[in-house]
Amino acid sequence: MKYMVILYGNQELWDSVTPDEWQAAVAAQDAFNEKYFATGELLGAYGIADPKVVRVRDGQKTVTDGPYLETKEYLASVAMLEVDSEERALEIAADNPFAALRQVEVWPVLHGGEG
Repeated sequence: MKYMVILYGNQELWDSVTPDEWQAAVAAQDAFNEKYFATGELLGAYGIADPKVVRVRDGQKTVTDGPYLETKEYLASVAMLEVDSEERALEIAADNPFAALRQVEVWPVLHGGEG
């Protein structure tokens, strides 16, 4: 079964971390990624930057910055797991170093578009 793991952040959080703390956090995340890539349970892990929004109306494409959400937190990272059970997905999510700073969401993936 596949699960998407989602982490949220905000500028206040990033500003509260010193450069040394940030380097340590990134190193801890890299070690987490290596550990679960080695077991085959982590399929991919991605930090997320500022998004674009694409709309097609009447055959015309428009691209804008955004979305601009009325929220204090935003999507910061996503990872895809493939594990034997929801319990295992939750164990891995709890092992994520950023779980000590923010909540980690675990979403079951019902189907995919793999070729």
